[in-house]
Amino acid sequence: MSTPDKYDFGMIGLGTMGRNLLLNMGDHGVKGAGFDKDASKGALLEQESKHGNLKGFSDVKEFTASLNSPKAIMMLVPAGKIVDDVIEELLPLLAKGDILIDGGNSHFTDTNRRVDYLESKGFHFFGMGISGGEEGARKGPSMMPGGDKDAYNVMKPILESIAAKVDGAPCVTYIGPGASGHFVKMVHNGIEYGLMQLIAETYEILKKGLKLDNEAIGKIFTKWNEGRLKSFLMEVTRDIFNYKAPGTDHLLLDDIKDEARAKGTGKWTSQVAMDLQAPIPTIDTAVANRDLSKYKALRERAAALYSKGEIQLTVDADQFIVELEQAFYFAMIISYAQGMHLLARASEEYNYGLKLGEIAKIWRGGCIIRSEFLNDIFNAYQKDAKLEHLLLDAGVQKIVEAAVPGIRSVVSKSTAAGVAAPAYAASLGYFDAFRSARMPSNLIQAQRDYFGAHTYELIGKEGTFHTQWVTKN
Repeated sequence: MSTPDKYDFGMIGLGTMGRNLLLNMGDHGVKGAGFDKDASKGALLEQESKHGNLKGFSDVKEFTASLNSPKAIMMLVPAGKIVDDVIEELLPLLAKGDILIDGGNSHFTDTNRRVDYLESKGFHFFGMGISGGEEGARKGPSMMPGGDKDAYNVMKPILESIAAKVDGAPCVTYIGPGASGHFVKMVHNGIEYGLMQLIAETYEILKKGLKLDNEAIGKIFTKWNEGRLKSFLMEVTRDIFNYKAPGTDHLLLDDIKDEARAKGTGKWTSQVAMDLQAPIPTIDTAVANRDLSKYKALRERAAALYSKGEIQLTVDADQFIVELEQAFYFAMIISYAQGMHLLARASEEYNYGLKLGEIAKIWRGGCIIRSEFLNDIFNAYQKDAKLEHLLLDAGVQKIVEAAVPGIRSVVSKSTAAGVAAPAYAASLGYFDAFRSARMPSNLIQAQRDYFGAHTYELIGKEGTFHTQWVTKN
């Protein structure tokens, strides 16, 4: 039973995410304690609490002592060594059976290690991906908990109460064992990279290729968000194209450097996809272009050397914008499809037992990659829980085939004009290779055997073979 000075849940890290998540819990009747070494953050938590049921602490011993047993504590601190340091600081203050939750963006291999370590010491632990940013944390995020199922079941009522809701269903579900929750969040972020790059390339095509001004571009994104492309990232983009800093007469966007930063989750997605041999070229291209953006001085020198003529798309603008909408829809689907295929491969390799339909379901609300199309993904896996690849679903096939003319037109015309659209091109290239019943990989195998005696397999024959490709005199 709670007492006036005892709390049901603890949060370590009262930055934007931690504070807003705890405020969300407070709105749902949870008595919560928050810890941060910066006492001002605890004071801000109490100031913003509407119900007087949240308390800030700057002393970790007082914080842990304030919690009811078994204690349930979430860490929302930067990924890496800091998580381990916090765990080591907490363990002497906890008892066996207490629950620890890592709500940050930890690498799944670190979570695997922590699962084994804490279990060996008698503690319950699970890693949980949280998506939705500041607004999601405050009003309802999408959450991806994986690991100790008993611990999740204890926390389930609280997590379901604070999660975003779509059609009355909470956007949280038990993902699976081990580090599956953090793995799914990592792939979520990889898809996010792909979608953001595609939107950026769309901006590039409209601005550099069609020479549209910001107002016209903003209207296009606004219109798209009212149709089948409706999504959180499209809403964000629409709002950015409407924002002028106070006292200025132009978009803040025009003052922002073209050097994109990253926290690493996109890179992790690409790395593990290569380990699992699950091709995700749209996402890989997005990661590569964030890296390329950082080489501003090099790009400026290259521009002086190679940008001799002005870029201009000589097309019917109205018709091309229709095709561009089709192209974006196509490439967006490919980005999701690559991410879902990676999840399927990881589930098989790591024995996660992922339910891809449930994952699509909880991504429909509260998270950064929420979109209308996630309903189609959910429906596809509802029809066939063992669907090997999203592009094999009959419903998705119809959508993709209708959008193919648009992506072909946009990629060919943009490329001919010299407008960079690498993620669009990667999406189309992936699709064309994926739908090839016979790829030219037989030549690669022949080459490998020629120079390295790596052998090859033959159609309709068992075994491996090697050939002496040239006769030696």
